[in-house]
Amino acid sequence: MNKTVGLVLIIVGIVMLVWTGFTYTKKEKVVDAGPIQISADKEKSVNWPPYVGGIVLVAGVVVFVASKRK
Repeated sequence: MNKTVGLVLIIVGIVMLVWTGFTYTKKEKVVDAGPIQISADKEKSVNWPPYVGGIVLVAGVVVFVASKRK
């Protein structure tokens, strides 16, 4: 079980180091006046600092190595 958690953390850490965020498009209502509705596409972004991926990667290695010792 701990080996699996360690491997998942390692993979997630590597992915977080490679991709430091992503963007997505969301429709937002600009005007809502009775039957008239105007909406616009707004780009939103989700970003995380690269050191978070490094911390997750190191935590995965620690969990993986600790599970081998038992």
